[in-house]
Amino acid sequence: MEKAKVYFSDLRTSPTSNLLDKMERLAKRAGITELPLKDCFTAIKIHFGEPGNLAYIRPNYAARMAQLLRSLGARPFLTDSNTLYSGRRSNAVDHLQSAMENGFNPISAQCQVIIADGLKGTEYREIPIEGAEYCPAPKIGSAIADADAIVTMNHFKGHEQAGFGGALKNLGMGCASVGGKLELHASSQPKVNEDNCIGCNICVKHCAHDAIHLNARHKAEIDYAKCVGCGQCVALCQHDAAVVSDWDTSERLNCKIAEYTKAVLKDKPHFHISFVMNVSPECDCWNHNDAAIVPDLGMLASQDPVALDMACADLVMKAPVLHTNNVLGNTHEHEDLCGQDKFHMVHPDTDWLSGLRHAEKLGIGTTQYELIVCK
Repeated sequence: MEKAKVYFSDLRTSPTSNLLDKMERLAKRAGITELPLKDCFTAIKIHFGEPGNLAYIRPNYAARMAQLLRSLGARPFLTDSNTLYSGRRSNAVDHLQSAMENGFNPISAQCQVIIADGLKGTEYREIPIEGAEYCPAPKIGSAIADADAIVTMNHFKGHEQAGFGGALKNLGMGCASVGGKLELHASSQPKVNEDNCIGCNICVKHCAHDAIHLNARHKAEIDYAKCVGCGQCVALCQHDAAVVSDWDTSERLNCKIAEYTKAVLKDKPHFHISFVMNVSPECDCWNHNDAAIVPDLGMLASQDPVALDMACADLVMKAPVLHTNNVLGNTHEHEDLCGQDKFHMVHPDTDWLSGLRHAEKLGIGTTQYELIVCK
């Protein structure tokens, strides 16, 4: 396969060229203007950040991207899907409030903000894909599935289950409905924590497969002969009673993310830009962000999300660790760790490369790339 082109811009600025200008030039150089976007509903997939976490991409970048897309005739909107875990982004009401607190709203972003999988994470489309080994019909948030094109804005950082979070994770996991996230994370069907169940009957009423009933103790009980593991009960339960049973391995999770990514991008023009800044060791889904492990390195853009993730990972591996009070700097005080896989060092049970290889096998893109430096 021919090498993909990945474009890189450092973070140096001048009085006549700020970071927003550099991001726009980078996107144009990487080919965003070549996409057929006129009159297209264009999803800008971004992580709004869990309140308390300050490592997420600033809304200023999203606003400039929306402005650029409108200049190309697109109809952009900012979007993300609800979370599987209970938190401040597990339903659309709290999610939108969290987004607003972090600066993402129609005024600051200069476009509408839409939660992709609806009020409770149950609005999705099943998109069949070829070549899937784990998820033959991924459950994608309906606003993203119905969009005509997709642009991802990715904060590149560590992740405690995937190894790192970049373009593929933003696409595959970030665009999945709540039930889709259950399929990604779990290696078995959901279970009921009876101590938390209040017998409200919501899961019983909304189970499409008649797999849940209230037992003699007025607690929800799952009939596993009927349960298909769709995750609807997990999405609807507001009391942490219906929960994930067993978590999957990092390798399988990353392969599933690749398959979900294929479903998201199916038949859509797409473009991706990653920010290798504030490279925190864990995900932006936490309500805090630990100290960055490497210096801020720059912005990268590509029409190939696989090559983009590979290029970002290579940059972080080549970079020296920050010798400040961070999770790696403290334990490797006299080493620069240049060339070391810092994400695997922080999370030794993860295998991020498996996802990129699976994505390559699925035809999403290639790990082989040419890095082109832009001014």
